[in-house]
Amino acid sequence: MSLFFIVALPFFGALLPGLMNAAGRSACSGVTFTVSLAAFVGLLTNLPTVLAGEVVMARVDWMPSLGLNFTLMLDGLGFFFALLILGIGLLIIAYARHYLSRDDNMGEFFTYLLLFQGAMVGIVLSDNILLLLVFWELTSLSSFLLIGYWKHLPEGRQGARMALVVTGTGGLSMIGGMLILGQIVGSYDLSVILQSRDLIQADPLYVPALILILLGCFTKSAQFPFHFWLPHAMAAPTPVSAYLHSATMVKAGIFLMARMWPVLSGTPEWFMIVTSAGLVTMVLGAVIALFKHDLKALLAFSTVSHLGLITMLLGTGTAFGAMAAVFHILNHATFKAALFMSAGIIDHEAHTRDIRRLGGLRSLMPVTFVIVTLAALSMAGIPLLNGFLSKEMMLEEAAHTTLFGAPWLVPALAVLGSLFSAAYCFRLIGHVFLGPVRDDYPAKPHDPNAGMWLPPALLVVLVVVIGVAPFLAEPFVKLVTASVLGDAAVLPKAHFKIWHGLVPALFMSIIAVVGGLLMIAVFKPALRLWDATPRPEAKDIFDALVEAVARLARALILPLHNGAFTRYAAIGTVAIVVAGFHAWNTGTVGAPTRAVQPMTPVAIAGWAMLVAATVGMVLMHRNRFLSLMLIGIVGLMVSIGFVFFSAPDLAMTQFTVEVVTIILLLLALNFLPNQTPVESTVLRRVRDVGVAIGGGLASFGLAYYYLLRDAVDTPISEFHLANAYKGGGGTNVVNVILVDFRGFDTYGEIIVLGIAALLIYALTETLLGGPVRARLLNRKPDQPRAGVVHPMMMVVLTRVIMPVILLVGFYIFLRGHNEPGGGFIAGLIVSIGVVMQYMASGFAWTSARLRYPYHGVIGAGVLIAGLTGIGSWFAGKPFLTSAFTYVRIPPFDKFELATAALFDLGVFLAVVGAVMLSLESFSRLARRAHVPDSDYPMDIDPSRDDPPTDGTKFVTEGG
Repeated sequence: MSLFFIVALPFFGALLPGLMNAAGRSACSGVTFTVSLAAFVGLLTNLPTVLAGEVVMARVDWMPSLGLNFTLMLDGLGFFFALLILGIGLLIIAYARHYLSRDDNMGEFFTYLLLFQGAMVGIVLSDNILLLLVFWELTSLSSFLLIGYWKHLPEGRQGARMALVVTGTGGLSMIGGMLILGQIVGSYDLSVILQSRDLIQADPLYVPALILILLGCFTKSAQFPFHFWLPHAMAAPTPVSAYLHSATMVKAGIFLMARMWPVLSGTPEWFMIVTSAGLVTMVLGAVIALFKHDLKALLAFSTVSHLGLITMLLGTGTAFGAMAAVFHILNHATFKAALFMSAGIIDHEAHTRDIRRLGGLRSLMPVTFVIVTLAALSMAGIPLLNGFLSKEMMLEEAAHTTLFGAPWLVPALAVLGSLFSAAYCFRLIGHVFLGPVRDDYPAKPHDPNAGMWLPPALLVVLVVVIGVAPFLAEPFVKLVTASVLGDAAVLPKAHFKIWHGLVPALFMSIIAVVGGLLMIAVFKPALRLWDATPRPEAKDIFDALVEAVARLARALILPLHNGAFTRYAAIGTVAIVVAGFHAWNTGTVGAPTRAVQPMTPVAIAGWAMLVAATVGMVLMHRNRFLSLMLIGIVGLMVSIGFVFFSAPDLAMTQFTVEVVTIILLLLALNFLPNQTPVESTVLRRVRDVGVAIGGGLASFGLAYYYLLRDAVDTPISEFHLANAYKGGGGTNVVNVILVDFRGFDTYGEIIVLGIAALLIYALTETLLGGPVRARLLNRKPDQPRAGVVHPMMMVVLTRVIMPVILLVGFYIFLRGHNEPGGGFIAGLIVSIGVVMQYMASGFAWTSARLRYPYHGVIGAGVLIAGLTGIGSWFAGKPFLTSAFTYVRIPPFDKFELATAALFDLGVFLAVVGAVMLSLESFSRLARRAHVPDSDYPMDIDPSRDDPPTDGTKFVTEGG
């Protein structure tokens, strides 16, 4: 299966759980399981290629000029992590079906899970680091949704926010590091970067790039001092915790360190930073885990400790350390997912996770007891289980590692971390399952149905099989290790065996296990000592830092961002003028190369009217109605100016926009006082006048000097003029720019236009549904109203000219690609025609004849425009690339067919829908209680007073 399908399946599949939610829990989980299974099977189809040592590549150029291409790569390392993500994901889905209660929205849960799964698969299969960063941030967002899934729990919301802040901040730093790396190499493709070890490590920017990338890895994988967010993420449902801790979220940072190992490792900086962070995290996490009473908290801190172990192994920079890290990633995924699911089983059946309220569950939950015991002993490093093998390899590597010039430091800390790791594993078994049966459980504990215990049991089978027969896993682990090492190191020849003789690692392991048993024997006094010892709480420090940043932001922002537009405008204008003056003063200006055009009487008259309207608007701006009329005059004169300078497209657009805008604002004036109150002091108004004059003169001077001189470089307009017909199939350059060269901009603009109209609709709905509605309905006009609201002459006129307007709009639409016009102008013209129907016959009569809701018209326009752009992909072209041809249908002459017309149709529909939805929203607000809606198109219609022609008796009012 194509790598694109493997990555895309979870994302597209995320649409299904919500749709299947109403069909039942089994249908919802079943479709989710099927999606993950399809991706899993698709991954396995590439297994023969990966086992042969080859790399599967897939590439689609996205934004090649920016180095951003949709490039995927599947090697041993990517296959390994994708196998964990999809394989354990299948077990989590099956487990979640039985874990979640009927009150939980299963469709929402599985939607978030598939989004998260797709983002993780995207990370491990990305060959482009910019694409990897996109998926990286998607994991932060989707994990935020998963961790905060139980929105009714404050700790869930707080854990989600904390995870998002920490991992999101780390992701920002990693973006900087990756961009530096790409600039050093000259490519953003990982396949190229991984071949540039010497170039990267010799560059002076290697250390900054390394630190920034490691910050992203450490925050994602909960390394000290960023370890605190992971235990708080346990507030998520247990299936989420099991997935995050075993195979996905926290392994993303580990994956990236392994992926970048060939080019970043082997330097003193890498060794010191990564090894130190891993060792501290390993020991600190193990110590804290021992004294946690919450089962999930204990397992969460154990995850922190084991992530530190893997990080330390990668930090040593040796091939054996990398192989041990890969092996422990596999082993940790199996026993940790089993343990978290088992903790969920205990919580589900006993209704508590508090170890102090448990004990004696061995006889009550025998199946769960076997699963937890085997998984916990594997985590403790007991022989004949897979955790023992990778722990021995870790201790062997630690025994030969020297840090800070002390050969004993790393071995001692590794043994200490292993000791506490064994101790919390023994506590998990002893304090939860052993001892007498209690009579005060919150609920009667018992083993659940097979749907809950079978997924962790399958993982425990792997724990035992790998532990007893490690040679089965050796070829695959070495294949993955070879992908990690690349050309930077030679694959170790060591073999995976249960017995390696009397080596230092064996004695270190014995010390750790025996020490763990002794720690459990003295647990109670140790717990009292732990509780009595003052220590900083990472969460409190984090909360204090967030509050300090918030206070600093408020101190900096609130004095400036206080809602006063005049202040914003003044500061912005002054800053721009000062910067421009500095550039003018320090730069050079060449001699004029163009002559000033002669002024004609028409131009002078137009300029004088424009200035008069502008000055009048400034002087009479407190009268809202007069200001609106003067603004309309300014817009009209600008339209005439466009005509004067031979820009008919701009003139038509400006004119139609003015008409629609004036009508919209006239409706809005219904709800505003006639006069704007005086709110500013004389001194402030003098300041504003000075700033306005200064900004205006500066703009005038810049425009004057620029227009008198040729462009410094070749203007983009020359490219547009030369390629409009050849590349876009149209002779109207303006239209070709809008629908082809800058079609993506236009697409974004119609989306924004549609969103603005929907927001206006939402605001009016809110007003009509709240206490403001009564005030709107019962307001009294302050001026006498005309006796005829819907005059007959206006109704007749609008009916007559409506077909003409539609015909003109259709004509303007069709001619737009080669003559002035297009979808935007045609949409505004048609909107004006429909608005006239509202004005003539009223809201009720016109709305009753509306066949298609304006929301749907907007959506149809955006959809048509988007599908037109997507269609170019099937021809191997970038998004929104136009295609055109000429056809001849007798008896007509040859004419052009262009995909740009479809895009223009989308623009047309979006404009009509947005304008009409906005005007309709204001019209509904304009209705008053004492003005009844008429069922007729006009107020006076003599035919309504004619006697009936069918012979029935005519009844007059009061008769």
